[in-house]
Amino acid sequence: MEEIFPITAGLICGLLLGSLTARRRLAVGLVVSIVVGSLATVVSGEWRITWAFLLIDIPLAAGCAAVGSLTSRALVLRRSTRPWTL
Repeated sequence: MEEIFPITAGLICGLLLGSLTARRRLAVGLVVSIVVGSLATVVSGEWRITWAFLLIDIPLAAGCAAVGSLTSRALVLRRSTRPWTL
């Protein structure tokens, strides 16, 4: 239940990253994933046990951001290549 925040934040980040260029998408995605993963570790209180939870939360946020970005790009490409129908 505590992984809801990094998953949701990663997906939202990925959806917003879909409109950036490839180089900016990667750079901004990395920074946002580190921030969201760190924030998730601190907010959930996992840091009191060990900071090793960063090794779970950061890749989780990055993976969800990648899925969100790929989904938004696929939807945009599908919409732009849609044939005209009457």
